[in-house]
Amino acid sequence: MTPELKGVELCESAALQERGLAVSFDVLLWGGAARAFALRFDGRPVSYVNRCAHVPTEMDWQPDHFLDDSGEWIICSIHGAIYNPRDGRCAGGPCPGAKLIEVKVDERDGKVYWYPSADVQPVFQD
Repeated sequence: MTPELKGVELCESAALQERGLAVSFDVLLWGGAARAFALRFDGRPVSYVNRCAHVPTEMDWQPDHFLDDSGEWIICSIHGAIYNPRDGRCAGGPCPGAKLIEVKVDERDGKVYWYPSADVQPVFQD
């Protein structure tokens, strides 16, 4: 089976605590090196490319810290843009209506998996 069909194992489910630290991972975005992150929000894993929709820079203010103090919003530490963790849409700041690049994820058998797309691919392919 190819990674596109079965998913790429990211982490144990327990590594993603509700509204806690993210798990970051390397990807290829449009063929170039990039980082992505997954976190647990409202009981399910969500994942996005670590790139602000305003200016393409990494957003975490410390490694794997993406949520604001309230735990309600993903926040860009550089530009102050805030994003809804449920869908990646910018809810305030310099990029209203823009969206983070989603990385499809799911959780099964105590593990979290991410799924490559046309834009986001694994760094190492089998």
